[in-house]
Amino acid sequence: MVSRSYSNLLELASGDSPTFGRMNRQIPRIMAVAGIMSNIDNDSKQSLPLIPPKDRIIIVANELPIRAQRKPESTTTSTSTSNCYCSKGWSFSLDENSLLLQLKDGLGGNEEAIEVIYVGCLKEEIHPNEQEEVYNLLLENFKCVPTFLPLDLYTRYYHGFCKQQLWPLFHYMLPLSPDLGGRFDRSLWQAYVSVNKIFADRIMEVINPEDDFVWIHDYHLMVLPTFLRKRFNRVKLGFFLHSPFPSSEIYKTLPIREELLRALLNSDLIGFHTFDYARHFLSCCSRMLGLTYESKRGYIGLEYYGRTVSIKILPVGIHMGQLRSVLSLPETEKKVEELIEEYSRKGRTMLLGVDDMDIFKGITLKLLAMEQLLTQHPEWQGKVVLVQIANPARGKGKDVKEMQAETYSTVKRINQSFGRPGYDPIVLIDAPLRFYERVAYYVVAECCLVTAVRDGMNLIPYEYIVSRQGNEKLDKILKLENHHHKSMLVVSEFIGCSPSLSGAIRVNPWNVDAVADAMDSALEVAEPEKQLRHEKHYKYVSTHDVGYWARSFLQDLERSCGEHGRRRCWGIGFGLSFRVVALDQSFRKLSMEHIVSAYKRTKTRAILLDYDDTLMPQGSIDKRPSAKSIEILNTLCRDKSNLTLSDWFSPCEKLGIAAEHGYFLRLRKAVEWENCVAAADCSWKQIAEPVMELYTETTDGSTIEDKETALVWSYEDADPDFGSCQAKELLDHLESVLANEPVTVKRGQNYVEVKPQGVSKGLIARRMLSMMQEKGTPPEFVLCIGDDRSDEDMFEVICSSTEGPSIAPRAEVFACTVGQKPSKAKYYLDDITEIVRLMHGLASVSEQTMSV
Repeated sequence: MVSRSYSNLLELASGDSPTFGRMNRQIPRIMAVAGIMSNIDNDSKQSLPLIPPKDRIIIVANELPIRAQRKPESTTTSTSTSNCYCSKGWSFSLDENSLLLQLKDGLGGNEEAIEVIYVGCLKEEIHPNEQEEVYNLLLENFKCVPTFLPLDLYTRYYHGFCKQQLWPLFHYMLPLSPDLGGRFDRSLWQAYVSVNKIFADRIMEVINPEDDFVWIHDYHLMVLPTFLRKRFNRVKLGFFLHSPFPSSEIYKTLPIREELLRALLNSDLIGFHTFDYARHFLSCCSRMLGLTYESKRGYIGLEYYGRTVSIKILPVGIHMGQLRSVLSLPETEKKVEELIEEYSRKGRTMLLGVDDMDIFKGITLKLLAMEQLLTQHPEWQGKVVLVQIANPARGKGKDVKEMQAETYSTVKRINQSFGRPGYDPIVLIDAPLRFYERVAYYVVAECCLVTAVRDGMNLIPYEYIVSRQGNEKLDKILKLENHHHKSMLVVSEFIGCSPSLSGAIRVNPWNVDAVADAMDSALEVAEPEKQLRHEKHYKYVSTHDVGYWARSFLQDLERSCGEHGRRRCWGIGFGLSFRVVALDQSFRKLSMEHIVSAYKRTKTRAILLDYDDTLMPQGSIDKRPSAKSIEILNTLCRDKSNLTLSDWFSPCEKLGIAAEHGYFLRLRKAVEWENCVAAADCSWKQIAEPVMELYTETTDGSTIEDKETALVWSYEDADPDFGSCQAKELLDHLESVLANEPVTVKRGQNYVEVKPQGVSKGLIARRMLSMMQEKGTPPEFVLCIGDDRSDEDMFEVICSSTEGPSIAPRAEVFACTVGQKPSKAKYYLDDITEIVRLMHGLASVSEQTMSV
């Protein structure tokens, strides 16, 4: 029954479920249809009374919120208590410190309204012979679905790819040498994908895809959304990243960068702690996948194959109820009294640091800052103590061992330099502490120092603030007058909680002198100032707790999934390139058979074609049409049933050409150009061109195109982020200076254009249909193809003409855009290759017709 690992990544990414020794199980789910029970594994139906379904959330993370302990060999019976359940060899209990469990409490804890199921691994390895029993026990008593992984696979997945490759990179550490982070190892990547696939299989055992919400947590499971989306195109899927997301310059060094981005984009909602992390992710999507995003009514969304992937920015909070209950424990009060006796009554002020023993927490830098403080301010010697609680490292490796050795040697050197009998300036606690013991240190500490060089969120400052608020009993122990609580924080600029703590002293942890000065300032701040800072922080932390975070995320997830039922969805792509196309019911791909059949049946036809990015690939330096394109258009033009308009194709003798968005029109090469609107006064160019030149000088890769009646500023070759920013500024600038001119300023794909008012491609479409109507030959067939915003006017005219006399009754109308995106067109083709294939097919029909 042990899940096998996969060595063949193509087999793994295919999405086919492996065969397991244990049959799939699932928690029965009552559907909103009378008398039907949902069962994914078979088609059996069972008559049941109608019971209103409750909301169900499947929370997926690397670890379950479960503590597992091996029972002594002498104890073999299965027993249980109110909080602990035992199998023959193990005892299991809930891990009260787990964020996943606190998240459930934050939702209100109303099990009648919300059901929460957990999927994840146990911290202990379970023997295959015991897995069946453990699985059933955890599922029945804790609603936990354990994911059992072979030890070798787990080691390569977690300690290999997660901790040696993803984790360092996400914390801005590049593998410039074998000693600086792990070099990319494809076998570890395959193990990572294998585990994500196994997680998907476990979720399959309990999910009701039509109703359940799935919430995936952190970088361990970044490709899981692809496997779930492939199984169920409309799955309601959220992902929250608890680590930093690096800048694009760092992230793009990852060999599987696009695979991870595309996998995350198979979520409906992606959450980040800070705007910086979200901004970096959006920048990567823009630079590496060419995607654009926009903010609507306060929500940021990415358009991805017709789906809108929402971005959520909200830092996680702490569990206020749990922390307050720990503060009220007799053990906490006793420990506080011991610490007061050890420090305060000896006239010593405690500074506190609480960090994991890893390379990014900046413990050594903090110790050096303490050394600098004692050196620059000798008056604090003998009076200030830095208590550094070092939690065991979560990862393994040479870097962790080196960091531990450096920490111990630095503490020893500083204590030897500044210590005296009965006084050590630094107290290092590297043994595991109970939570109440840590809380007691929070209560007594005058200042908390969190100086990580890079950290996703870090809730230590939040815990410290609530602990300093205390309660009445602790106030008496601390002898606080009038319950005037106070606290001071020195926090790194590079941790996720920093933006939310505006009253903290923010520091660059790499600047040891600045950190030492901040420590001195924290000690010298006046009491009323400390109280004001504490009140401000406590108000924020107490109202933005873990419950607020969880409810806000799930509300946004429900909103993001609101369009699922109103869209047509289908999957495309193989392996980790899989994605779902979601389109409106009326928006569909243009069928070659359908349009060719309509083309054959009709006698009068109108064809309108855009050129750039429709018949000519985007980014082409040589914009001249190919010989094949000219041959196809000439064939269509020779067919007397066709009236064809396109830009650029002057070699085609009988091809009508519309230039500059329809301002100029020439029905065939032998006639003169004519204006479709009154001759324009272009004196406005004297105002607009200097403005464009200013932005061209400051935006490398941008150009200006001076047309007969228009000016175009293009930033196709510029940095995408900077170019987009400059385009927005230019748009505002031009609209301001040209406010009194008879022109329109529009922004398109990689360009900003100024043109006369009333000129659009819709104008030329209307003109062409009108001309055909006047000649008594209204078109029976209309084909219109374009790719960007400027073509939408043309689509609108073509589609609305079906209700008027300008086209024949029951005419075949095909308004077609390039790519799946919001459009007024009713059809789409994927790319330029499909467009050329379509035009070649129509040309072949014309050749056959003319040869008869």
